[in-house]
Amino acid sequence: MGRGRAKAKQTKVARELKYSSPTMDVEALQRELSSSTPPGERSDEDRDDSYDDGYDDYRR
Repeated sequence: MGRGRAKAKQTKVARELKYSSPTMDVEALQRELSSSTPPGERSDEDRDDSYDDGYDDYRR
């Protein structure tokens, strides 16, 4: 029977998200976009060499 409060809170949060107009930091967005790497080119930070899929031993 405690579903009423949870649903009311979800509805309140959904309304706030739907009708609010968030502020946008255009300068931060511009810095982020200008420092990004071109599509298809990954930086060393994006690579995860420690990943082991478990099938490396079975390749011929």
